[in-house]
Amino acid sequence: MSWQTYVDDHLMCDIEGTGQHLTAAAILGLDGTVWAKSDKFPEFKPEEMKGIINEFNEVGTLAPTGLFLGGAKYMVLQGEAGAVIRGKKGAGGICIKKTGQAMVMGIYDEPVAPGQCNMIVERLGDYLVDQNM
Repeated sequence: MSWQTYVDDHLMCDIEGTGQHLTAAAILGLDGTVWAKSDKFPEFKPEEMKGIINEFNEVGTLAPTGLFLGGAKYMVLQGEAGAVIRGKKGAGGICIKKTGQAMVMGIYDEPVAPGQCNMIVERLGDYLVDQNM
């Protein structure tokens, strides 16, 4: 299965039969290179990706400044140290799950709920961890 298929079929899927979808999603390497992404996934600056990668290695580094992706600022919420970063921006937010080789990212806006985004992103991330990816 291609990385793009994971994004299209598992991240940008219909959420629980509601007809709702994440706003954007991507799978990136741990060095920040894009492996696959949805059409609306934002272009990001290298320093934004460096900040995200640093947060996985040193939890708490983004809390004072916020998480930036594509110029959008997200307030960092409680995640799982070294494994999951969650952020909030207005009525939307972001969830990032780190696997052995990649980062799975999902961005959502209303009416999608934070828990729905977390479930989709973390479920795929957990699957990839189980596959040693």
